[in-house]
Amino acid sequence: MIAKLAALDIRWTDALRLTPEMKTWWRVGAFFAHSGDSWFWMIGLVIAWFFSGPEWRYREILMAIGIVCLALLVFAIKLLFRRKRPEGDFGAIYRKTDPHSFPSGHAARAAMLATLAIGFGPAGFAIIMVIWAPLVCLARVMTGLHYVSDVLAGIVLGILAGFFILSAQPFFQSFLPLFNMP
Repeated sequence: MIAKLAALDIRWTDALRLTPEMKTWWRVGAFFAHSGDSWFWMIGLVIAWFFSGPEWRYREILMAIGIVCLALLVFAIKLLFRRKRPEGDFGAIYRKTDPHSFPSGHAARAAMLATLAIGFGPAGFAIIMVIWAPLVCLARVMTGLHYVSDVLAGIVLGILAGFFILSAQPFFQSFLPLFNMP
């Protein structure tokens, strides 16, 4: 049974994979694959901090806390499973610094941020994030950095993390009183 699932995972992954000859699609895939990077989001949150009010600063802090905690959790799970990434040349920095693929941290982060966007609002932000998150997840498979199962596990982990942060808001509000939402 496990062997059949693993074979199916590899077939689906191979079927979704882009080749570098598909130049336009490759560039789009590479863009979305990188748009879920932790450092990208942390820089974006710091920049947003300077242009937002207390309500959004509180949300930005929660997103940053979520990104850091989720990265640590994903790292620990990766060390436990130690599944090698699919063979390929794209994403050399990921392959060198993070050779393990299960679960996908990018998929987890994208799903968590989309879940938080739905919980935080406004609707426009939520819609953008709900469209963006699956594109990141798909791009991670299409560029050969993850198997489909890595991404699915990351999505589940990210949604759970997002729900946890949303449900733990009373704790965070007491912990971060200067940034309480009005």
